[in-house]
Amino acid sequence: MSLTRFLLAWRTIPLRDREVIDALVDPAHAGPSPALAAALSAWPGSHYWSAEPDGSHLILTHPATPRPRERWVVHALLFAATFFTTTLGGAIIAGAIDPALLLSPGIWIRSWTAGLSFSLPLLAILLCHELGHYVTARRYDLDVSPPYFIPAPPVFVWIGTLGAFIRLRTILNDRRQLIDVGAAGPIAGFLVALPVLVIGLILSTPIASTAGAGASGVHGMILWFGGAPAAQLGDSLVSLVVRHLVAPGAVAVTMHPMALAGWLGLFVTTLNLLPIAQLDGGHILFAALPRRQEQAARAFWIGIMLLGFFWEGWLVWGVVVLVLSRGRLGHPPVLDAYRPLPPSRRRLAWVSLALFLVTFTPVPFWIREFVSIA
Repeated sequence: MSLTRFLLAWRTIPLRDREVIDALVDPAHAGPSPALAAALSAWPGSHYWSAEPDGSHLILTHPATPRPRERWVVHALLFAATFFTTTLGGAIIAGAIDPALLLSPGIWIRSWTAGLSFSLPLLAILLCHELGHYVTARRYDLDVSPPYFIPAPPVFVWIGTLGAFIRLRTILNDRRQLIDVGAAGPIAGFLVALPVLVIGLILSTPIASTAGAGASGVHGMILWFGGAPAAQLGDSLVSLVVRHLVAPGAVAVTMHPMALAGWLGLFVTTLNLLPIAQLDGGHILFAALPRRQEQAARAFWIGIMLLGFFWEGWLVWGVVVLVLSRGRLGHPPVLDAYRPLPPSRRRLAWVSLALFLVTFTPVPFWIREFVSIA
């Protein structure tokens, strides 16, 4: 069914992966009318409304056919490899495998499954984060790849992975699409990471204040690596509240592998929500404040580098972001940057800012000398 009889004017923008139509709707049908609603239900693509100064607009997308074929075998192999390396890393964290014997296959083949309590929740968090982006992008008929998981041998990266990513292979229509796609990942990942952290801390071992913990200065969350205390993890507001609710009166907890997976999920949320370049936070800030995103990105990047004096990992992340963005901290344009951002998406920007603040940890991880805390 043709939509032209419901429209006053329209423009068509042909793209490689889709055709975008920006249409000004006749006020008599802007409700929409039953006739227009019926026509939209038969539209072979996606659509949404935009309230603009000259009236109600329909943004219609007609996807290209056929769609490009995905290399599902590559994605499946990367996921399987990451599952193996994160499980192996989890077995080391759980103390089932001695890191010094990691290169002895006969030993770790028998023990690596002890790391499932770490790898399964961690991969669930990463997968839900990336699927948040992927499903939202596909809802808008955008050309996007399935998630690529990055395995890493625990010899070099002790958690067994460098994360995951998707490739958005097209330009977005407007700032509404940008904020929806950008915010969906961190929110989806957080909604999985939070219960994982809660369950993991319930399974963790509290350290009572009457033991040697107070005298040694140990507090917060203690990470064991290979069966021995190795490092202390910093608290975000979320982890601080959860830890005190789960283990009231304890000055510290020795972390169960699942608790570590939940903590890493929160940390990944923080890293992605930094409003720099094409990180998720950069997408969100550009959508909310397109004229100020680049200045804010520079300020945040400088702030991250200054935090490197307290934790060197911030220096590494700052350099990685700069390299991946090819030295540009600003955000690339969208197809129509002047289309108004709906109030609901401005509220989404505030939600994303709040999520960043409650998951941010200034000093996430540091090595310290432990005395007996038994």
